[in-house]
Amino acid sequence: MDKAGKAESVKMLKGIFQESGSVVIARYTGLTVAEMTKLRGTLREQGAEARVVKNRLAKIALDGKGGEDATAMFVDQTVIAYSPDPVAAAKGATDYAKTNDKLVIIGAVMDGKVLNLDGVQALAKLPSLDQLRGKLIGLIQAPATKVAGVVQAPASQLARVFSASARTADKGAPA
Repeated sequence: MDKAGKAESVKMLKGIFQESGSVVIARYTGLTVAEMTKLRGTLREQGAEARVVKNRLAKIALDGKGGEDATAMFVDQTVIAYSPDPVAAAKGATDYAKTNDKLVIIGAVMDGKVLNLDGVQALAKLPSLDQLRGKLIGLIQAPATKVAGVVQAPASQLARVFSASARTADKGAPA
């Protein structure tokens, strides 16, 4: 790779580290092309992406964020999983690592902080951003529906009283 290509790779990696909710770092030694394709598919299902990186360029792109702990994770054959949703990359990577022991999750970088393997697994157990949004909308809508039902109840009861009184008045009126 020439100097311009390296500079472009560093720029792209800096963008990934800055824009992603979390970046999961793993070793993929021994994965076949078919297994790597399956990993990419698993991540895509979660809304994440995978990229094989050159360790030296990734360390430059980190630009000191996460300190020594972050740069120490970039050794051997490294793949990163990333997405705007902090949970998606962790969820996809841990799901795949459960079925294939050749993918070894090392840790993650999230908002400039380093997570170890336990932190990544805990992150993977959280609901995704879309699931949280759905729950929040459900919680917001539920009280509104109840309020609308309570407000409508007296009006409907009043309408029933008028209807019943009209029927009784019709029965009592001379024909």
